[in-house]
Amino acid sequence: MLSGEYSKTLVGRGWVSRASWIRREAEAATRPREKADLAHELGGFVPLVASCVRTNATKEVTLRLAGTCSRKPSATSTRRTAVDYPSRNSIARPTKIVLKKKGEALYDRVKAFEEQWFADHVIPKIRDLVTTSLINIGVERTSVTSVNERRQTGEKFLKGLRDTWEDHNMSMNMTADILMYLDRGYSHLEAQRVPIFATTIALFRDHILRSCLNSNTKDTVIDILISVILDQIDMEREGDIIDRNLVRSCSRMLSCLYETEEESENDKLYLTVFEPRFLANSKTYYAAEGKKLLRESDAGTWLRHTQQRLNEEIDRCGTTIELETLPKVTETIDQELIVAHMSEFLALEGSGLRWMIDNDKIDELSILYRLISRVDPKKTALREILQHRVVELGLEIEKSLKSTDFSSGHGEGEEGGEGEKAKSLNPAAQQTAAAVKWVDDVLRLKDKFDALWTQCFQNDLIIQSALTKSFSDFINMFSRCSEYVSLFIDDNLKRGIKGKTEAEVDVVLEKAIVLIRYLQDRDLFQTYYQRHLARRLLHGKSESHDVEKQIISRMKQEMGQQFTSKFEGMFRDLATSSDLSSGYRDHIRNVGDGAKVIDLNINVLTTNYWPPEVMGRTAQIGEGSRVTCEYPPEVHRLQASFEQFYLTNRNGRKLTWIGTTGSADVKCTFPVIPGKSGPLSRERRYEINVPTFGMVVLLLFNDLPEGESLSFEEIQAKTNISTPDLMRTLTAIAVAPKSRVLTKEPLSKSVKSTDKFSFNASFQSKTIRIKAPIINAVSKVEDTSERKKTEEKNNQTRAHIVDAAVVRIMKSRKELSHSQLVSEVLTQLSGRFRPEVSLIKKRIEDLIAREYLERPDEDGMPSLYRYVA
Repeated sequence: MLSGEYSKTLVGRGWVSRASWIRREAEAATRPREKADLAHELGGFVPLVASCVRTNATKEVTLRLAGTCSRKPSATSTRRTAVDYPSRNSIARPTKIVLKKKGEALYDRVKAFEEQWFADHVIPKIRDLVTTSLINIGVERTSVTSVNERRQTGEKFLKGLRDTWEDHNMSMNMTADILMYLDRGYSHLEAQRVPIFATTIALFRDHILRSCLNSNTKDTVIDILISVILDQIDMEREGDIIDRNLVRSCSRMLSCLYETEEESENDKLYLTVFEPRFLANSKTYYAAEGKKLLRESDAGTWLRHTQQRLNEEIDRCGTTIELETLPKVTETIDQELIVAHMSEFLALEGSGLRWMIDNDKIDELSILYRLISRVDPKKTALREILQHRVVELGLEIEKSLKSTDFSSGHGEGEEGGEGEKAKSLNPAAQQTAAAVKWVDDVLRLKDKFDALWTQCFQNDLIIQSALTKSFSDFINMFSRCSEYVSLFIDDNLKRGIKGKTEAEVDVVLEKAIVLIRYLQDRDLFQTYYQRHLARRLLHGKSESHDVEKQIISRMKQEMGQQFTSKFEGMFRDLATSSDLSSGYRDHIRNVGDGAKVIDLNINVLTTNYWPPEVMGRTAQIGEGSRVTCEYPPEVHRLQASFEQFYLTNRNGRKLTWIGTTGSADVKCTFPVIPGKSGPLSRERRYEINVPTFGMVVLLLFNDLPEGESLSFEEIQAKTNISTPDLMRTLTAIAVAPKSRVLTKEPLSKSVKSTDKFSFNASFQSKTIRIKAPIINAVSKVEDTSERKKTEEKNNQTRAHIVDAAVVRIMKSRKELSHSQLVSEVLTQLSGRFRPEVSLIKKRIEDLIAREYLERPDEDGMPSLYRYVA
């Protein structure tokens, strides 16, 4: 093959003689040759090129061979490294050979030379590396003596194979550069030939990797190689340190080699041989690890360990093996560590998802969300457990009300009067306190899950929808939710916002709107809110009218103008009444009506805006009459004067005086009590603010002789005040300690129809101005009978609303089937309440009876409805 002179240059550092020999050969290649010299030319040039690139005297030898070189790093080839590209003179000989139509001979001679080189120089070295210890590691996967020895044995094999590959890869790159015209003038023109680089580089695959170099095993070198790489990776997974660069070089080698010389990207040995075994090994490894975690660890450990494994594989695929394997190996982790055992870990007592939620485990829940998002875009397991837990905690709030003692504290009650301090709350105040507590607890629960949603669940819309549904479910399971939400807002607007900043008030308003969004029976909430708002406005209990208007404005944005029309009408009535009162006072001054002018403030209320209880109508179904009162002559004259003023420019209107609301300042003079000292020894004058009915009752005692009394029946006969209203009125002025201007026989804390009342001449007070409590002015939870009446009235209203919806739909659509009509009604009314299907059906039948709708006489269409114009 090679001359003796050239062979000597391969030993030691005989660069001068070797360079001279190469120069002579290169010069000879440029001289004209005879046809007879061709065989000698092929025989000498091929070993010359191959042997020069095989030596490690890379730069000098290449420069000598190439003559003048130009440095051109390859920017596109993934196979070739940046080498010194030869000048034109260096490729003269192979070019001439190809031009002489001997490209096939040159192509085959180069391939044959490389095959011989492998047989003589490479295979023996690799065979020495394939030891019994290596086979045990690679094939039988048994440990040698220790992890350290196991690692060293594997690394020795990998280094030897890597060095052999790198030498071959560099040599074939240089050979391909010198023989570039062989590819251009021969290989590309022959259908059965591939570039010389593809042919020569594939020799490493065929003669090394696919060879069985040890008689003790049938496994090829590539089988052992992959097993050693997998063993190295498993050692790293167990916490040992390995040579990542070494493993990376070997995996990169497999990426540079293909199943065939066509070099299709899908035929890389890395993808066809290594990756399937790597994924299978990873699946086995992580499946066993998942079972071990389930036996020995809690849910938090499982989450952290799984996240760590994912991070490790992400790092490994960037530094040890190819990045294209990353989605496949992470999918293996997803299946074996997450999906396979997720339900068991989430259900673990003391560490599962329920425990994480209850104990606000932010880190664990964050990891859990990320892991579940990987395997289930809908987050089904997380969503279902979250919903179930929210409902459970919501129902626990309702149950806790029954076991909570609300008797202690200061409250507003019927007997002590509003503002009276008491050692314990009366039953009505306790119920109101329970309502406020229920809403506060629900809001705290909402804040808790909102924090989890933001901090752990990345504001996920699917999780948000699940939480919204679960809150709506448990809130609407509570029959008093609409009433309690209204009471909560009432409590905050009366005293809860006092001393708060604008930002803090805004938070309260937003919480109120959030609660309203959850309510399904918004019409029932509207009824309660109208009632509570009326009491706040008429009794001066609202802390701020501006805040009242703000929350109404937000309700309007959320539920529409129809929902808040009555609330806005109340404020318009009050604004109009303020102007009326001011105008009436000016009118009195102008006409000089009497020496004594009574300061009168009038609230003219529009019937449709205000609740029946405020307007003086009873709450009984079907009863629309107002409670009338026999006012004293002084009040009658005042009423007549205002009516005359009001109706002057408002013909056709009718004013009805309502005594159940309003108040009056009454000046009372109490006589000297003989034989008494202190305040009782002199005449005492007080100004007492009493309810309107209280003023009417007190004026009865003006002309009553001293020592005389009036019975309950006598007072009722003279005033025509209803029994409940009269009892509340007498409680305020005959029982309440600070405003007891009447005495009652017998003494007790409650008023009965058999009691007698007389003027309390011994009354005294530390203050001149006294306010009698307005009994039942406070908002309280309805008892069972009151609630039943409210629901009955609400159902009546709902019937009319359903009627209107059905007629509106049928007028537009003309003809609909039963199911279509019911669906349309449910859709239209969902913003106000959720009507029962039975109610809709009943209202349809009623509309048919009233000839708003009809059933066509067509056969086979019994459930079709038609609008009757």
